[in-house]
Amino acid sequence: MIVGHRKPLDEMLGSLEGDRKVLVAGCGTCVAVCMAGGEKEVQLLATELRMASRLRGLDLAVTEATAQRQCDVEYLDTLKENVKGMDVVLSMACGAGVQFLAQRYAPLRVVPAINTDFIGVAKGVGEWAEFCQQCGDCMLAETGGICPIARCSKSLLNGPCGGSAKGKCEVGEDIDCAWQLIYDRMKALGRLDRLEKIRQPKAWRTSRDGGPRKVVREDQKA
Repeated sequence: MIVGHRKPLDEMLGSLEGDRKVLVAGCGTCVAVCMAGGEKEVQLLATELRMASRLRGLDLAVTEATAQRQCDVEYLDTLKENVKGMDVVLSMACGAGVQFLAQRYAPLRVVPAINTDFIGVAKGVGEWAEFCQQCGDCMLAETGGICPIARCSKSLLNGPCGGSAKGKCEVGEDIDCAWQLIYDRMKALGRLDRLEKIRQPKAWRTSRDGGPRKVVREDQKA
């Protein structure tokens, strides 16, 4: 799940300077789950913008719409009627959704209402944690399903640094040492011997071979 949080209202109003007709466009998937940009959040933000418009003497005409996903063309097409006549779209999707929406309806201006944080999991009510940094070369099979790239403060590939103590990271006592977690998991699995393997540095330049990464499934293309 992509996790994000809403930008400050003043920052968003600054992005809307000179605009009148504003569409607040939500995304009903990832950012809805983390309570940052779903239908309820769209309604709340639209209400705040209308109130700010009245209180600050602005001239904003705010409308609302939520697509199931802003990262898929078929769902973006559901906004076709909503974007007509708009000066700007204030997108409550992640950064990918903002860019895809802007591409789909160019030259209409699209600005973000969300700061995209990370790919993570819901650990409890109102709490999300980063679990993946999308390195493009997954090593979870070697580390018991615990990612050292995302969950170690130094992204170490071959065991803990000298700063960890009592299972905690030197960066903060509330941060678990990822390599302690990996050791404990591999011990429980009876696979500690697998940690003796020396892992080579990540081929970051290969995984990002010029420009944005992409995946093409020829067997799925029409």
